[in-house]
Amino acid sequence: MDAYVVIGNPIAHSKSPEIHAQFAAQTGQQLSYERLLAPLQGFRASVQVFMRKGGKGANVTLPFKLEAHALADRLSERARLAGAVNTLKFEQGRIVGDNTDGAGLVQDICINAGLALQGKRILLLGAGGASRGALLPLLQQQPAQLLLANRTAAKAEELAQQFTEYGPVASCDYAALDGSFDLIVNATSASLGAELPPLPAACFNSGTLAYDMMYGRQPTVFMQFAQQQGALARDGLGMLVEQAAEAFALWRGVRPETSEVFATLRRQLSE
Repeated sequence: MDAYVVIGNPIAHSKSPEIHAQFAAQTGQQLSYERLLAPLQGFRASVQVFMRKGGKGANVTLPFKLEAHALADRLSERARLAGAVNTLKFEQGRIVGDNTDGAGLVQDICINAGLALQGKRILLLGAGGASRGALLPLLQQQPAQLLLANRTAAKAEELAQQFTEYGPVASCDYAALDGSFDLIVNATSASLGAELPPLPAACFNSGTLAYDMMYGRQPTVFMQFAQQQGALARDGLGMLVEQAAEAFALWRGVRPETSEVFATLRRQLSE
């Protein structure tokens, strides 16, 4: 059977094996998918050993996405712009690097949540790796504006400048935010510490979709704040499933249907 892994450190928490097992069963694909714990200083060696054993591809999670970017022999455009790789495909001894995170985000927002982004105002919070991976796929939806907000305005401006040729992207710090948005994406790590990015309540209205890339049993603090302002809120569980489906399609040439997998994971989270 063709072998795939998800590589990280730590890795025991990863839901990817369950997700890809469901995808394989659904599409009739014969493959194995396991967790691979790589030493913090041993990512490259772990990938090379897996390739020598006949592995066909890998998902990459923290803290190795930057190393995977450097390791790839060839990068997709979205991986090059993201500066990080979460999906590796092995072809004739060469490593192709891709980044499916942003595509998964857009798929979840546009298809699963039903929000068309063309002509919309988007606010993207944070200027780290998660935002970098989301920028190109969001801009490809042709929004009227994408505003990148960060505590440090200079960092947001530097990142925005790298994407100006792809669409109407601008930047600011939180204090300069003005008006409401159709979509607000929290790409910061604030939710991990139950903290809230310092954005004004006026950024939300009753038609706003507030999307947190994090997910858990309960709504994040960001989601709760958005709901208090009358906005709709959604966590990142759908993004997790959709980015996995994008990777599966890259490897196997068939894109699995995701709604049943999403429902299963949501049910497991609530148990």
